[in-house]
Amino acid sequence: MTGKANSEGPVSSPEKIAPDSTKAPTTEPSGEVAAAESPEQQQDPEPQKPAPAAPATLATTKPEPPSEDVPSVPLQLTVEDVSHSSLTVSWEPPEKLGRLGLQGYVLEFCQEGASEWVPVNARPVMVTQQTIRNLTLGDKFFLRVAAVSSAGAGPPAVLDQPVHIQEITEAPKIRVPRHLRQTYIRQVGEPVNLQIPFQAKPKPQATWTHNGQALDTQRVNVRSGDQDTILFIRSAQRSDSGHYELTVHLEGLEAKATIDILVIEKPGPPSSIKILDVWGCNAALEWTPPQDTGNTELLGYTVQKADKKTGQWFTVLERYHPTTCTISDLIIGNSYSFRVFSENLCGLSDSAITTKELAHIRKTDIAAKPKGFIERDFSEAPSFTQPLADHTSTPGYSTQLFCSVRASPKPKIIWMKNKMDIQGDPKYRAVSEQGVCTLEIRKPSPFDSGVYTCKAINVLGEASVDCRLEVKASATH
Repeated sequence: MTGKANSEGPVSSPEKIAPDSTKAPTTEPSGEVAAAESPEQQQDPEPQKPAPAAPATLATTKPEPPSEDVPSVPLQLTVEDVSHSSLTVSWEPPEKLGRLGLQGYVLEFCQEGASEWVPVNARPVMVTQQTIRNLTLGDKFFLRVAAVSSAGAGPPAVLDQPVHIQEITEAPKIRVPRHLRQTYIRQVGEPVNLQIPFQAKPKPQATWTHNGQALDTQRVNVRSGDQDTILFIRSAQRSDSGHYELTVHLEGLEAKATIDILVIEKPGPPSSIKILDVWGCNAALEWTPPQDTGNTELLGYTVQKADKKTGQWFTVLERYHPTTCTISDLIIGNSYSFRVFSENLCGLSDSAITTKELAHIRKTDIAAKPKGFIERDFSEAPSFTQPLADHTSTPGYSTQLFCSVRASPKPKIIWMKNKMDIQGDPKYRAVSEQGVCTLEIRKPSPFDSGVYTCKAINVLGEASVDCRLEVKASATH
């Protein structure tokens, strides 16, 4: 069985016959492969008699009925592809291959208006698809193909309409680069160089407009080629901002793309500034936005301060969006000036607006406001905070008894032994200082043992504490 394969034959003109070479069968995407020629089929076929009629009369000329030895008419002769210099056709094998078998196919073409049929290959080929190359743009051809056996060629299959060799038309497509799909921003004075690639066949016509109007050719240069167009501005100005529309035309087809260009520059300073209020270590400022923002949105304001003594400027706020602010942590006794810059994508404004008056941070007057003094009564009756403690002493060694008392007014202190007042006795020395009461007993003896009492008395009352003193004689041997 014969499979579908292709073959190519170069043709320079209808009058020149292609070289005597047969293309090898190739595999098509369908997977079918052309069959190999048998030894009998490799014999030269009998030459086919040229058709007596011109292409214009092919439709009216009926071929003679084929004999049983020659194949029938090939089926489904179809033009697969046409370009500006080549032509590809295909067909299906005939229903009847003849008793002697199929030897191949002969493809012929005839230029419109001519009468001579020119074979593409000198010998029959076992393929069902062929490409004719090196054709002239604008030519028109008739095509026919006939199956050949050793007995001769069968009746041909002829295309009803001539094939026009013309360039393939490819609808235009614009490939906008990724960085141009959003607003393209340039600064004043910088060049603008846009290269936009596109696809189209044949060469299309590219046109540009700016905000719907034609370009100013004195400022904007455009160069268009087969695959791209370039828009160039040597020194961009703010008036060059806007919507640029590229249109690619080709035989009634067109593609459009829009590119937004924004040309910006540094903004102007704020219009005015004033000090609203000064209190403590703070100052409140207010300013108005600049009249010229540089053809773009502001990123904010930069606020600076300088004290009168040094004159050095320090930044206190950056990219600050409101138009009012409060400056804190100012030093008492200094006087301050303030200035504000505007900022956009190009940077800070070349100049700033400065306050005309100074903010004086003064010392606040401190006035004493004494409150009425309320005298407190500290009078209290005597009370002992540290009582007397029992004590043991050795004869001949002076000993002391201690206690502490709190009272207002100062109390009178009386020492007693066994309930008897011992004031004035030279053996005892009583001392009272800062509320601490001390009784010193000089060189006590066992006779001085007993209960000692300290009594404190003032106008509000009295209090007393007791302790026992024991004087032990030393042991004798």
